[in-house]
Amino acid sequence: MKFKLDENLGSRTIDLFREAGHDAETVLEESLSGAPDEAIYQVSVREQRCLVTLDLDFAEVLRFSPRATAGIAVLRVPSRASLQLLEGAVRNMLRMLTIESIAGRLWIVEASRIRIHEGVKQESRPESPE
Repeated sequence: MKFKLDENLGSRTIDLFREAGHDAETVLEESLSGAPDEAIYQVSVREQRCLVTLDLDFAEVLRFSPRATAGIAVLRVPSRASLQLLEGAVRNMLRMLTIESIAGRLWIVEASRIRIHEGVKQESRPESPE
């Protein structure tokens, strides 16, 4: 599977994805450091990469619909969490990927559980007669 790791994740995190056999790139490797969230989202959609981040903004399904993506995973760990706790959340996510698809979904990933959101369907409005 293809992943885009946000700039708030370190080199050990990317190693976990690559060791598990996944194609993982970072925002830093693509010179997108400091880019607006919308730009990171669009690049992930265009490249068909699942976005993995600590940024809670990406959990806003009305702003960043997971339906158009290869998936969005928001890692939820306490601020100033240990590397061990962060790695636990990533390992939990990698285990879940062996039995469940993240495509088109938002996963809120913690060390001990994963909450899965399908996203919001975009309703089309009928065009007004002219």
